[in-house]
Amino acid sequence: MYANVMAMGRQSTASAAAELALKLPEALLRERIVPRFVDSYVVENERQALQVNAVMYRDLLTLLQREALLALCMRALQIVCDEPQQRGRTKPKHMPRREAALFRKKFLTALVRQQGWTAGEALDFQRDLQTFQELIARVEPRRRRHKPFEAANHPFVDRCAFLMDPSFLEKARMAASKTLVSIEALAAQVCEPEKPDSKPAWKN
Repeated sequence: MYANVMAMGRQSTASAAAELALKLPEALLRERIVPRFVDSYVVENERQALQVNAVMYRDLLTLLQREALLALCMRALQIVCDEPQQRGRTKPKHMPRREAALFRKKFLTALVRQQGWTAGEALDFQRDLQTFQELIARVEPRRRRHKPFEAANHPFVDRCAFLMDPSFLEKARMAASKTLVSIEALAAQVCEPEKPDSKPAWKN
């Protein structure tokens, strides 16, 4: 659906943006990407201290969930607004800049409403999302597939590692890098749904 936003009218574009804003957080919660990320990190690196205090552990999950939502939204908006999309048998085309800006605006408006954020929370999320986009745009021209023993050059990786375990920063960055792969696969699956009998990419 989202791949064909260019073929929609203004009202349909708003509906598609609102639907995407609803589906992304739902998918992130449903797949439990953040709890699995933290739990596996704790076990693999024997960092049980991160889970000893229930309140601090819950706060950590909340912070990381927000970072994951930022990365998920950024990748989804890249797919819909920035990457060429196939329309029937015609050559893949980029969404016009004006339409892309409108889609992003409608998406963020819907996301703020659905999440029940205050004006301050909405501005903070929008500012962080823009920071993510600017940092990625800066490294994109020279971006390459990182090797299995390398952490990805991505703001999600650095921010999550610092939030989760600054004492073991490199190990935390490696774990966050693996989680980023799952998040970006989830974004692709939500934007371009797989066939009903196919297995989601992030579960391979």
